[in-house]
Amino acid sequence: MPRFITRLALLPFFLTSLYSCAQPLNKKEYFTRQDTLRGSIGPGRDWWDVTHYNLSVSIDYGKKEIRGSNQISFNVLKGGKDKLLQLDLQTPMQVDSILFGPQLKTKAAFKREGAVCWVTFGEKEFNPDQPGAKNQESILVYFHGKPHEATNPPWDGGWIWEKDEKGRPWMTVACQGLGASVWYPCKDHQGDEPDLGATVSIRVPGSFTAVGNGRMTEKKSNPDGSNTWTWQVKNPINNYNIVPYIGQYVHWEDLYMGENGKPLSLDYWVLDYDLEKSKKQFGRDVKRMLEAFEYWFGPYPFYEDGYKLVESPHLGMEHQSAIAYGNQFRDGYLGMDLSGSGWGRKWDYIIVHESGHEWFANNITTKDIADMWVHEGFTMYSEVLFTEYYYGKKAADEYLQGIRTQISNDIPLIGKYGVNKEGSGDMYNKGASLLHTIRQVIHNDSLFREILRGLNQEFRHQTVDSKEVEDYFSKKSGKDLSGIFEQYLRSTDIPVLEYKTEGNKLHYRWSHCQAGFDMPLLLEGKTEYWLYPRTDWQEVLLPEGTGIKDLNPNFYISLGKLP
Repeated sequence: MPRFITRLALLPFFLTSLYSCAQPLNKKEYFTRQDTLRGSIGPGRDWWDVTHYNLSVSIDYGKKEIRGSNQISFNVLKGGKDKLLQLDLQTPMQVDSILFGPQLKTKAAFKREGAVCWVTFGEKEFNPDQPGAKNQESILVYFHGKPHEATNPPWDGGWIWEKDEKGRPWMTVACQGLGASVWYPCKDHQGDEPDLGATVSIRVPGSFTAVGNGRMTEKKSNPDGSNTWTWQVKNPINNYNIVPYIGQYVHWEDLYMGENGKPLSLDYWVLDYDLEKSKKQFGRDVKRMLEAFEYWFGPYPFYEDGYKLVESPHLGMEHQSAIAYGNQFRDGYLGMDLSGSGWGRKWDYIIVHESGHEWFANNITTKDIADMWVHEGFTMYSEVLFTEYYYGKKAADEYLQGIRTQISNDIPLIGKYGVNKEGSGDMYNKGASLLHTIRQVIHNDSLFREILRGLNQEFRHQTVDSKEVEDYFSKKSGKDLSGIFEQYLRSTDIPVLEYKTEGNKLHYRWSHCQAGFDMPLLLEGKTEYWLYPRTDWQEVLLPEGTGIKDLNPNFYISLGKLP
């Protein structure tokens, strides 16, 4: 997700002149039963695993309503009778009926509790899947209603009913954090992606184009003059990434010869009057983004589904294989350099940032939104790595040090588990700064790159938690990085290196840190010299000409000089 950024120069466009990061949810300090139902794997969710969504929707722009059905296929993990299934659909959307059984002709009973429908199946007995079995069971859910309307998408999300510059309807949805259940019935938990992907059929008036994730499999004309556009994703996909885009789109395409040894299809859908601008902007930045990210992270994760940019009425979102683009075909972030270094205006922020999410958020997805720093910290760091690939390490360091100034250290990066609550908005800049700090500790750029590529291979198309990512770094680097992760992810204190000097003698220790914190630091004087601070006082005689002034500035710490 793009960060929410405001500057004094943009007061006509924004309500505040303060910098803040995107927060898909409100900063709640208390949690309800609804939060727990949404954020946890309880008894209505733990016995079934989604394998596929087959979603069909009809759109009514005038009434701001949608109507449709979703066939949810799933594997049974725990068998038995009297099963209670938790189906998620937020009000004011309504479930009309639910069918199950052979040919999906038997009605299931359901009872509403807020955003949850509790579904029962009478005397039906569910049996766990046999090895290798797929799609053993399914339910068909009919629904309709006026979905929650976004007021400031993508940060305050929901369904987006807009008009383009010519006054024509332009529709889509952005619902990260808020959840896909804001508009269609599903198992709305980040830890359960449909293993076999999703099919989405979108029925719209004949003059409109409807774009979805993955590849278009059919365009069907209907007797009433409408068209149904059907799109298919073959890879696992997060619920909030499944979106339609509806407008007066035109299409152009290209190919990229990537690491997989076969061409990756590049598809671009933009409003008709923006075609030439898109050819210039997308033609310049997409292929060089892919080259840089395949170098750092490994092959693009979704060759089967292709890469796609779709012009959107909001700034952007990482919708898998159908990235929302609303950066107005400008360099930087709506023309701004978020780092203040000058490097951030040399490329299109939304193309780079949102595409970085294809590796971190879409390929590797966290099971709980509390670990969202894995999505945003790594993707923020992808901007640094893109800068390094094309402009060198000095440029990348300057970009990183620039975005680091915006960290607030308000609350920890990791949120509360089981209640659908993310951590601090610092997950972007502080998350990237943590990774850059760890890179300095590893002190081997080739190994660091191997770790990034290894993550995307080891956890390919999987859901993970933060601890798995942290442990992978320690294991592959051969260094115990657990204390560093603990300090920066679960605390708001930034370590302070307290020191005093007596000639070449240096007295030093860590403070404002957790017990046992012992991150080493690199002095880059005439020769490299490592310090190994602990929380108790150490002393060392530094080489002639080397001092604290030579501290590598890429470590995210503070200095405290004592008299």
